[in-house]
Amino acid sequence: MSFQSGSGASSGYFVRLATIVSMWTTQLVRSPAQTDRTEAARRLMRNVLVTAAVAAMLFAALTIWVDAWEIAQMPARSMASLWPFRVLTDFGKDTNVLSLTVVLLLLVALSAAAVRGSLQRRLLSLGVRLQFVLLAISVPLVFGELLKWIVGRGRPFVGGKADPFNFVPFTGTESYSSLPSAHAITAFALAFAVAAIWPRMRGLMIAYALLIAATRLVLLAHHPSDVVAGATIGILGATCVRYWFAARGLGFTIGEHGVITPGAPKGVAAGPSAS
Repeated sequence: MSFQSGSGASSGYFVRLATIVSMWTTQLVRSPAQTDRTEAARRLMRNVLVTAAVAAMLFAALTIWVDAWEIAQMPARSMASLWPFRVLTDFGKDTNVLSLTVVLLLLVALSAAAVRGSLQRRLLSLGVRLQFVLLAISVPLVFGELLKWIVGRGRPFVGGKADPFNFVPFTGTESYSSLPSAHAITAFALAFAVAAIWPRMRGLMIAYALLIAATRLVLLAHHPSDVVAGATIGILGATCVRYWFAARGLGFTIGEHGVITPGAPKGVAAGPSAS
């Protein structure tokens, strides 16, 4: 009798877990319904175009006048004293950040399936925010990896000298995957995503992103222009993902003049209870 009772409870738990996963997936692909999404889309497009234009000019200036000079000022890559930078830079590695986010999302899903009521609703809401963070990082990273393969920019000193114009497109090798910096994409996308959800953490996340970017320069892994390109892709990609969530009322509200703010619209919950 106790075995049957335990088996039934276990079955019910997995049903609730499957319901949560299905609900989160359905929310992400449903049609947008927020009334002010058109103005938000226009605002997004303007911001993307202006930011991309400014970043392109900065990238060109850095490539022509700064990259080679900056690389020459950095200490030798093999110096033992650089160990703190080698440790810190791993906090911006894409696989590390994405793995941690996935683990947190799984823990939230597993916990939400085990509880009910207000606690479950809070966990479901947290799950939506973690989905946003995961996609805000993943989407720009996919674009960045494609750009690395197309551009094929040599890393600093590949070829024997500091040459920011060393390009071998479509090689797909580690030596020629300098542009853009994946660490910069990850760090700045994460910084934008976390600050978008919890604005009070903006200062801390900006410091984190800048620190990760600095480690890539000190370790001679990237040119300054690579880091700027990565930061731009990370921020713009995360911005587009935020619009996708806001247009569906997931974790963000579209207000007057298309301004997106954290928090679900009134009357929109994280999703139906999985109890």
